[in-house]
Amino acid sequence: MSLYFFAKALHIIGFVAWFAGLFYLVRIFVYHVEANEKPQPDKGILTQQFNLMEWRVYKIICNPAMMITWTAGLVMLFINGWEWLGANPWMIVKLGLLVGLTIYHVWSKRIIRQMEEGNFRFNSWQFRLLNEVPTLFLVSIVLLAVYKNTLNFLFAFAGLIGFMVLLFVGAKAYKRSRLAKDN
Repeated sequence: MSLYFFAKALHIIGFVAWFAGLFYLVRIFVYHVEANEKPQPDKGILTQQFNLMEWRVYKIICNPAMMITWTAGLVMLFINGWEWLGANPWMIVKLGLLVGLTIYHVWSKRIIRQMEEGNFRFNSWQFRLLNEVPTLFLVSIVLLAVYKNTLNFLFAFAGLIGFMVLLFVGAKAYKRSRLAKDN
């Protein structure tokens, strides 16, 4: 049982660091895009610095934290066994969410490369919205882990949709206040 608790502790440490890295990474994307709008030499200096920061956060925080999270989680699944997994459909949903979060993580690397090349697909406001994606994963995964099989998936999904709407409305309000402040 001590291996299980050690794996659980590592899992918690890993996912806290992973989410922190993902939140910070996309925030740097916002600053990177905004730096691209500045005149030279500021533009060149800032975009180079933000690209360096993006790679460091991705390689030094996000990647190791993701690996720790997955490894420790799989160790706990192995200890619990296949029967336990089959009896706990919430864990299958959680694993699906983790696959989605991993895809988001890998996609972030692609964004870093695109930004390094000067190919911005998103503006700063769109990156601010993208920065909320890990929040949706976090809320969903935590609710699943806490409520487990007692979670009403229909209510949880409706709540998540409501939360997404609130995030979007909040982001729009922030955008309007920033534009008003700039004018």
